[in-house]
Parts: sequence; structure tokens; C-alpha cells
Amino acid sequence: MTQDMVTLSTAGSPDLDWSQVRETVRMLFLAIAQIDIALRESDESVDHLTSAFTSMIAHENEITQAVKQLPDEESTRELRATILRNTEQISAEMQGAIIAFQFYDKLTQRLSHVSSSIEGLSELVSDMARIYNPAEWQKLQQQIKSRYSMREEHEMFDSVMQGMDVREAVRRYNEAHKDNLEDDIEFF
Repeated sequence: MTQDMVTLSTAGSPDLDWSQVRETVRMLFLAIAQIDIALRESDESVDHLTSAFTSMIAHENEITQAVKQLPDEESTRELRATILRNTEQISAEMQGAIIAFQFYDKLTQRLSHVSSSIEGLSELVSDMARIYNPAEWQKLQQQIKSRYSMREEHEMFDSVMQGMDVREAVRRYNEAHKDNLEDDIEFF
């Protein structure tokens, strides 16, 4: 953060030193802080849930193995079938939860990329030696794109950088990827 950013906001009572650029940068840094806090807090919850589901999967497997070792007699057949049917249902529900975690992982990756992109933009806009230099903007764009790890992020970046309206880029993305959603999910 530059020294200019340390000063208090004067938007409520602007003076001769007031700058819309500094105010914009402050708001961008606020957005970064909110994203970072949300990611950190949600990561803690998801870590706990991941641990709980891993433990439940292990217990479900133990129950299934124990039930399969029970004698297959008429007196236990119905009980075995009920327990096995329920453990299969539990397993299916846990698979659904794991898929939700994978979507959460993609969300956190995207938000992390947004946060670092906003931070890079804020630093560029607040540096008067760089703000009017097209090479600096190109460098920032390449840094942003290089951080992307998902094909969809690269496609969105290219569309927007080529001048496509953001809403149109999102519409095209949704249209192109609605049928491929299942292909991006790993089953365990």
C-alpha cells in the first residue's frame, strides 16, 4: 500500500488535496479485505466439515463391513438388508456433500483470484508513475491471467479483454458450460 493510502478519507469534506483515485483505491482495498475475511472464515468451517465427512465415511465403511460379517440367516436377513440399505443411502448423501465441497473449492479459487486482481489494480491505479503507462496495464493483465487455474477463467478473461460486454460474456459462459457441469466433478 502506498503512503497516499494511509491518509484518512476526505470525501465527506473534500479539500484541495482530495482525489477520486485515492477514494476509489480505498474502496477497492475494502472489497479485498471483505473477500479475504469471508474466505478465511468459510475455510475454517469447510475444514471442519471435511474432517467430519472423512470420519463419517470411515465409520460407514466399518458398519458396512461389520454387517456383511453377520450370519446370513433368516433371523438376521431383514436387519442386514435394512442396515446395508441405510449405509448405501448415507454413502450417497456424503458423495453429494463432497461434490458441494468441490464447488466450494472452485468458488474460493475464483474469489482469491478476484481479490489478488483487485489488489493489483488498486496498486496500479494509486501509482501515478504507472497509471498512464499502457505497458503497466498490459503487465497487470498478464499477471492476472497467469494466476488463473481454470479453463473457464481464461475464457472469461479473453472475452472481456477482447471487448465483450461482461453480461454477454457471463451469458455465453453459462450457455457453454451448463451441459459440462458434471464433467468438472470428481467422484470418490
